[in-house]
Amino acid sequence: MTGVPTVLVVDDAPEIVRIVRDYLEHAGFAVLTAANGPDALRMARSQRPDLIVLDLGLPGRDGLDVTRDLRRESGVPIVMLTARTDEADKLVGLELGADDYVTKPFSARELVARVRAVLRRAQAAYTPADHVRAGAIEIDVPRMGVAVGGRPVELTASEFALLLAMARQPGRVFTRAQLLDVLHGEAFEAYERAIDAHVKNIRRKIEPDPREPRYLVTVFGVGYRLAEQP
Repeated sequence: MTGVPTVLVVDDAPEIVRIVRDYLEHAGFAVLTAANGPDALRMARSQRPDLIVLDLGLPGRDGLDVTRDLRRESGVPIVMLTARTDEADKLVGLELGADDYVTKPFSARELVARVRAVLRRAQAAYTPADHVRAGAIEIDVPRMGVAVGGRPVELTASEFALLLAMARQPGRVFTRAQLLDVLHGEAFEAYERAIDAHVKNIRRKIEPDPREPRYLVTVFGVGYRLAEQP
């Protein structure tokens, strides 16, 4: 990504599009807009934006269909806009490959912050590093070493793989199925709830108080994320 990043805003509510466009432009982004699913797909393919803000409730083709089509051909970051009650759609959207979600009604300032965070994570994900740092957590990838606040931590291979995936994109919400994919479908990982057991073990090793996790946070109804920290 070079120059001014471009964001495609897709929503059928003109007032929402206007507010989001104004805030994004004020924050230094170039903005494209679309009001339905087919137009969103055409614009994404022809203009190749750096990120898409995508409403799920679209005419023509809904946001889940658009996400599904885009993920067949592109890794463009997607921030979903979803109604507060759409817990199932939120989960499905993340499973299809959306990077984050914002629930309606939302703060335009929060949306801009999410857009920036997703773009940072996307850039970091495409820049492999031998050493990864997420707040107090430091990971030496070649040696499979982990330290929290300078304190060495011993993780199993599976625990290391899960923590590394989340540390490469702190703040991103991972569903259990996505974390299961990190383990490449190992035979003993037969069901998604096995991830909960790994998370419990990781927390026991890295958290000051595993009962009140500071680093590895639960996103209720969805999955887990590694908290973004200064």
